[in-house]
Amino acid sequence: MSMELVLWTLLAGVVSALATGVGALGALFIPQKRLDLRAFAGAAAAGMMVAASLFSLVGEGLEMEAPVAGLQVVAGLLGGAAFFWWVERRFGEVEEVSRLERRSWMVFVAMFIHSIPEGVALGVGFATGEWMVGALMAVVIAVHNIPEGLAISLPIRAEGGSLGRCVGFSILSSVPQPVLAVPALLGFVYVQALLPVGLGFAAGAMLYLSFVELVPTALKESDPQTAAWGLMTGLTAMLLMTMGLNALLG
Repeated sequence: MSMELVLWTLLAGVVSALATGVGALGALFIPQKRLDLRAFAGAAAAGMMVAASLFSLVGEGLEMEAPVAGLQVVAGLLGGAAFFWWVERRFGEVEEVSRLERRSWMVFVAMFIHSIPEGVALGVGFATGEWMVGALMAVVIAVHNIPEGLAISLPIRAEGGSLGRCVGFSILSSVPQPVLAVPALLGFVYVQALLPVGLGFAAGAMLYLSFVELVPTALKESDPQTAAWGLMTGLTAMLLMTMGLNALLG
């Protein structure tokens, strides 16, 4: 494995974390009452994650020449969803409030927790040796982080927080991505037989997040039509990006 691959993986994690800070800037321009815009953005992020999970991570895992790769992918899918479920149940309730009000703190903790499997997904994407898969994971997670930064920042702004605090807490919520991306890369590069499990794990966690958090939140903040079109927009955008990367790198 080349040092170049490690550096690209680390860079992808850093850029994805910074993208969350970019999303925080939207709190300056989107009124607190425009929940429909936030719902559409969240549903679009869910669509992108569904497309990336099924058509890239799962697809790549099924094509690998590892023993019983299909069963490994299935096991990984269930494991990723179970892990995310366990983490949410274990750490989802926060009693202590630090520098943020409880509502803002809960949003921050939720985003921090679900950055964990996203960091693993970045590393697993590059561990495949297919630059397109790694680049696709980097793009989808970075784009997905933009509405996350907005979701974190809106309640902070409503409580009178500064733009600097919005950006700072938004980026901090994505710290697990650059921190875990390289260890995940190294682990699955040197244990290639388990790579289909890793791909399935990342996909399962992202699918669980989409259907348990992003889509229900979009439905709660807007109508089903807005959520559905947001989901379809994100899904089709991800497919178009996949085709574009295939043409560019293939």
